[in-house]
Amino acid sequence: MVFTSVECFLIVMAFLLIGEVVSEKTKAYVPSVFISAVLFLIGFWTFAPKDIVVRASFGKEFIQITMSLLLVHLGTLMSLRKLIAQWKAVVVAVCGICGIMALTMSVGLLLFDWHTVIAATPPLTGGIVAALLMSEGLKAKGITTLAVLPIAMFITHSFFGYPITSWCLKKEGKRIVKGFRESGPDPKVIKEGSMFQDEGNSRKKLIPALPEAYQTAPMILFKVILVSMLAGWLSKLTGGAVNQYVICLILGVVFCELGFLEEQSLVKAGVFNWLIAGLLAYVFSQLSSVTPSQLLGIIGPIIVLIILGILGMFIMSMLVGKHFGFSKEMAFACALTALFGFPADYVITTEVCKSVGTTEEEKNYLVDILLPRMLVGGFMTVSIASVIIASIFLKLL
Repeated sequence: MVFTSVECFLIVMAFLLIGEVVSEKTKAYVPSVFISAVLFLIGFWTFAPKDIVVRASFGKEFIQITMSLLLVHLGTLMSLRKLIAQWKAVVVAVCGICGIMALTMSVGLLLFDWHTVIAATPPLTGGIVAALLMSEGLKAKGITTLAVLPIAMFITHSFFGYPITSWCLKKEGKRIVKGFRESGPDPKVIKEGSMFQDEGNSRKKLIPALPEAYQTAPMILFKVILVSMLAGWLSKLTGGAVNQYVICLILGVVFCELGFLEEQSLVKAGVFNWLIAGLLAYVFSQLSSVTPSQLLGIIGPIIVLIILGILGMFIMSMLVGKHFGFSKEMAFACALTALFGFPADYVITTEVCKSVGTTEEEKNYLVDILLPRMLVGGFMTVSIASVIIASIFLKLL
C-alpha cells in the first residue's frame, strides 16, 4: 500500500497519541515512549513503509535543527547553579555505566564469545552513535555476521529501560511529594538552586528583556538558533571533543541567565511540543532497520547481556548514590538514562511529575528535582561516555 505524506503524518501522530493515552490511563506506570516504540516496531513489520517518518516531514534536516533548538531551550529551564549542582548525578550515571561493563565483560564473556560481547556492550551503555560506530567497525573487520548486533542492542535495551525508569521515578516522586506535603521544600533542593524557590524572582539581568510586542515566535526562534550555531562553532574549535549538544545545553543556561534568551523559550514561541513530537518520531524510525528474522537470530545474547548490564548498573549506582544522599531509585534512574537518553528522559520524567503531583506547586517541585538530574545524567552517558567507550572497544575487535 502506498501512503501519501499526509497519511504518513497521520499514522505517526496516531502512534504517539496512543502512547500518551496509555501513559495517562496507567498514571505513567507504562510510559508513552514505550507504547509508541512498540507500535512503530509492529508498524514497520506489517504495513508501515520504512521511510514513513521522513515522509511525514521529520527527516534528517528537521532533526538537525530540532535537537539544537530543544537543547538550548532546556538550558533556559535551569539556572547555572542548578546545572553545576548536578555533578552528583553525573558521577552516579558514569558509575552505572562502569557497572554495566563490569558484568558484561566478566559474566558475559563466560556465556558468549569475545566479539559478541565487545560488539554489544558500547550500545548498551549509550545511544545510536555508539551503535553505529560498532556496526561500522564490525563491517570493516569483516565480521559481517554481527554487524546488525549493535543496532539491535540499541533498539532492544530501550524496551527494558523505559518501564523500569518510569517505575523508579514514580517511587522517588512519591517520596519527594510526601516530604513536601509534610515539611515543605527540602533545604538541600533550595541550596541546589530550584526554579520553585526562584519563582517570581524579578532580579535584573545584564541584557534587558525586549518589549512584549517583539517577543514573537520568529524573534525567539532567531535568538535560540543563533545560540545553537554558536554551540556548533565552539564544538568544532575543540575538534568535536566536546559534544555540540552538551554545549547547547550549557549556552542555553548562560544566555538565559544573561537575559538574551527568554525562560522556557520554545514554549513561549509555541513550538516546543511540535519539535518534541518530531524528534521522538525520528528516534523511533531507527526501529525500521531491524527485521523480525534478524532480531530473533540474536535476541538471546541481547537479552542476557541487557539483564547483566542492568543488574551491574543497579548495584553500582545504588552503592555510589548512597554516598551522595540519593535513594536507590533515584540513583538507578540516573544511571538508566544510558539506555535511551534525550528526548525519552525528558518525556518520561515530565510524565511522572504530572502523574505524581496533584497541584501545580507539587509538579513544579518534582520537575525542579528530577529533571535536571535525568537530563545531565543522560547527556553524560549517551552523548559522551558511550562514544568514548565505543572508540575504545573498536580497538578490541
